[in-house]
Amino acid sequence: MNEGGDSRLNLLELKCRRPVEHLLSGEYRSVFKGRGIEFEDTRVYEPGDDVRAMDWRITARTGVPHVKRYVEEREQHFYLVVDLSASTLSDRAGQKRQTIAEFCSLLTLAALKNNDRVGLILFTDRIELVVPVGKGRMHGMRIMDAVLNFEPKGSGTRLGEALDVLGHLARKRSIVFLISDFFASGYERDLQAVAYKHETIAARIVDGNEVKRPSCSLARIHDSETGHERVVDFSAQVAEKESLIARTRERMLECGVDLIEFLAGEDCVPALASFFRSRRRLVADETGG
Repeated sequence: MNEGGDSRLNLLELKCRRPVEHLLSGEYRSVFKGRGIEFEDTRVYEPGDDVRAMDWRITARTGVPHVKRYVEEREQHFYLVVDLSASTLSDRAGQKRQTIAEFCSLLTLAALKNNDRVGLILFTDRIELVVPVGKGRMHGMRIMDAVLNFEPKGSGTRLGEALDVLGHLARKRSIVFLISDFFASGYERDLQAVAYKHETIAARIVDGNEVKRPSCSLARIHDSETGHERVVDFSAQVAEKESLIARTRERMLECGVDLIEFLAGEDCVPALASFFRSRRRLVADETGG
C-alpha cells in the first residue's frame, strides 16, 4: 500500500473509532447478542460442583449424580457483502466510495470490539475479493483498506452471485450486511435463502443527486456500468429511480430483510444508531423486555 493510501486508511480509522467507542459498540452489542452459553454434555458430579447444574434425569436413570456442562458460545461471525459496481463508484467526487468505506468501517470496528469475527466479500458482476472471517486490529484494517482502496475489475452488478458465495462461505448462522445501491434485479430468491439462514440487513447507499428533480430534461450521459453514451430524459430517469427505490423497499420487506438507507457524503453514524435503536425496541417488544 502506498503512503497516500496508508494515510487515508489511518484517517478513516481515527474518524470511525471514536463513535464506535462512545456509542455504536454498546448499541451493536445490545442488538446482536450471542447466545451466551450452550449445553455441551454431562459428567459425573464432583465435590464442589454447583448443585444448580445437576442433571436430575440422568442422575435418576443411572443412580449416579451428574451435572450439566456448559461452554461459552464462540464469537459470532459477521460478514460485509459490498457492491463495488460502477454505479456505486460513479460520482466524480468519490463521495459514494468514501461513505461506503466509513459505513463498513464503523460496523467492522463495532463487531471486532464485541469480539466477533469479521469477513468481507467485494463484488461487481464477479467476485472481486473474499476475506475470510478473522479477528484483531490488523485484520480489521485489512478489511477497511479493501473497502476503501481495492480497484475492481468488473463494472456491472450481480447480487445473486455474491449471495451464493456467501451461502457457501458462511457455515454457521451469521450476521450479514449487504451494502449496495440495489440497481439490480433477479436476486430475490438468493436473498431469501440467505435471510432464512442468517440475520441479514440490507444497507442502501443513496446519491441525493439521483433523485433530485433536474433543471433540464434532456442530456447526453455516459453509462458507468455499460460504457455506452445515450440521450436521457432526466425527468423520466428520476421517476424511474424513485420507482426502483420503492420496489427495493418492497423486496426487502418480502424477503424478511431489514433495510438501512444512508446518503452519500453524509455522516453514517446517525443512520446506524437509529437502526440499532429501532432493532433494540423491536427485540424488547418481542421478548416483553
